[in-house]
Amino acid sequence: MTGRPLRLFQKSVRRGVAAAAVAAGFGCASRSLPNGDWPVTGGDAGNTRYSTLDQITRDNVGQLRVAWVYHTGDMPAGDQSQIQATPIVVDGVLYTTTPALAVIALRADRGTLLWRFDPFAGGGRASHVNRGVVYWTDGARDRRIFFTAGRRLYALNANDGHPITAFGDSGSVDLARGLDRDIEDAYLVATSPGVVFEDLLIQGTRVGEEEGSAPGDVRAYDARTGKIRWTFHTIPRPGEFGVESWPTNAWRTAGGANSWAGMSVDVARGIVYVPTGSATPDFYGGDRAGANLFANTLLALDARTGKRLWHFQTVHHDIWDRDLPAAPNLLRLTRSGQSVDAVAQITKSGFVFVFDRATGQSLFPIEERPVPPSDLGGEIAWPTQPFPLAPTPFARQSMTEADVTDLSASARSTALARFHTLRSGALFTPPSKEGSVVLPGFDGGGEWGGAAVDPESATIYVNASDVPWIAAMRESAALGPASGVARSGSMVYRANCASCHGEDRRGKDRAPSLVGISDRLNAEQIMQILNAGRGFMPSFAALPEEEKRNVTEYLTGKRVPALPSPRKGPRAARSRYEFVGYERWRDSAGFPAIRPPWGTLSAIDLNTGAYRWRIPLGRHPRLTADSGAATGTEQYGGPIVTAGGLVFIAATQDAKLRAFDKTSGKLLWEATLPAAGYATPSTFAVRGKQYVVIAAGGGKLGTRSGDAYVAYALP
Repeated sequence: MTGRPLRLFQKSVRRGVAAAAVAAGFGCASRSLPNGDWPVTGGDAGNTRYSTLDQITRDNVGQLRVAWVYHTGDMPAGDQSQIQATPIVVDGVLYTTTPALAVIALRADRGTLLWRFDPFAGGGRASHVNRGVVYWTDGARDRRIFFTAGRRLYALNANDGHPITAFGDSGSVDLARGLDRDIEDAYLVATSPGVVFEDLLIQGTRVGEEEGSAPGDVRAYDARTGKIRWTFHTIPRPGEFGVESWPTNAWRTAGGANSWAGMSVDVARGIVYVPTGSATPDFYGGDRAGANLFANTLLALDARTGKRLWHFQTVHHDIWDRDLPAAPNLLRLTRSGQSVDAVAQITKSGFVFVFDRATGQSLFPIEERPVPPSDLGGEIAWPTQPFPLAPTPFARQSMTEADVTDLSASARSTALARFHTLRSGALFTPPSKEGSVVLPGFDGGGEWGGAAVDPESATIYVNASDVPWIAAMRESAALGPASGVARSGSMVYRANCASCHGEDRRGKDRAPSLVGISDRLNAEQIMQILNAGRGFMPSFAALPEEEKRNVTEYLTGKRVPALPSPRKGPRAARSRYEFVGYERWRDSAGFPAIRPPWGTLSAIDLNTGAYRWRIPLGRHPRLTADSGAATGTEQYGGPIVTAGGLVFIAATQDAKLRAFDKTSGKLLWEATLPAAGYATPSTFAVRGKQYVVIAAGGGKLGTRSGDAYVAYALP
């Protein structure tokens, strides 16, 4: 269904919703069924993830049944594919993405395909995830879907999925254009959708995490033409505010400080709120001395011009990968009997920072507290970090002997022995050569699933992973050969790759499996990744070319001819130290090396900072098959909240979608998904019927991958 038939269907939906609501007996009691869309991944421009729909309630949620299942059919064979997208719904049409980064439009009440756009129909493939698409209309006939795949930002006709040829270069623009730096080899994509304000699409990016990464400039594109209307430099240039927080001319080579997690918009004030990540390289800042504005910062920018209005840096000189992980939530609080428009920002560390939306004044006290110094040569860790005094953290921030796992005597003994070799203690203990405990881990605490806020009670609902990781460093000289003789591919792999991808090449934690990589990438593509890095993988450009060929041959089992070195942009000098690799700290049985719960869901009253409730979220499948006890699990994806009194969330390893009473935290309903739902759900209404939909993509934390979207409704 495309073109005119689709438009007729959408008009019939708009006409039918109100009539169906009355016919079903909802009338005025169902406050928003006539406006039952979920038009933005965060529910609305303010990222509340709140719906006024109240057909599904505490009393009837137990009757929810599967309404439809849509299989995308493009899950790559033998790959750890994922779906992290939150579907949007406009006029009865659901728009989202697939594991292969195709955009699909489904009839939202039936889950039937209306159109599909594949950005890689002509060949190629991108390896990153996508967390949703953007809908824009001029209020008349121009209706567009914006999304990103690889380095390109696409504009599609929302009616038929065809590219808007007047946008950019025949329907897309290169995200690298306009950065004023040669980043030919640097990793640059956009995993989270941008935000719309008037006729602007404001877009962030995800960049690499190593030296030579692209800068994190925030750009506003003309929604009609694709031209850049304004740019905000998150790494300041001469004459710009904050330039003194970096070494001289750092902007020429420094990277990161990018907004990868999404943004929020105060439409009435014309303010866009932009959370940023760390500067690169992530774990050693010896070559970027200073506080490093505007990394790890919540920025309030004039949405029309990109002018900075106010900012708050949540981590100074980040050496812990403490990116701001989610778009902030806009809500209204009560202070001394007065209503205050606020913005709440969750963090990986488990903090919630709350500010006056217009002025940036903190609505709870914040202390700058001393933190431990680094013992790595050349590293000057910032001496203090900001700690909000309320709310108290929603995740554990330190680990002692008493916290070490006690699931079995042998597991505790092994974990304790490791614990005594590690540097541990307070939050912000720096990375070290012996390894430092990082709690919450590199993936939070809070993560990209974000939080939801209930405007009825000013309550924020936030889930958290609660497991330790280890940050270990080594001298960069360990990267290359000591003798000058090129090492074999297996030796290079063991020295540089196995800590992340595993000795068996099957992948672990953030690192994907490399088994069968030749089915997915050719030798030239692998060499390009070794030179430039990709996502969380740093660049190995410093390896001798022969060693890069050797390890490529080792991985593919195929002879690799000498390849021309790719053109490189300017890179920073090689750091004195480098990160060993991402390691979740697990016990000898493969469970987190800390006592449960390993994941929680919290409800916090932001009027007072007090907790309404906190519960373990999820049951570890290997531990609770018989007992049913809630151990909590690591999580990806976040909650939504409704006027029906419910909090819906998936996110856990046990592949459940759950509904909780938003007032008490009581579990009211759960359903098993075809694969884990590592995404945030959405809810919508079509012709008077409310649905809840979630992506069941799996593929993380050792769980199998899936390719389905599943929608639930009352009988």
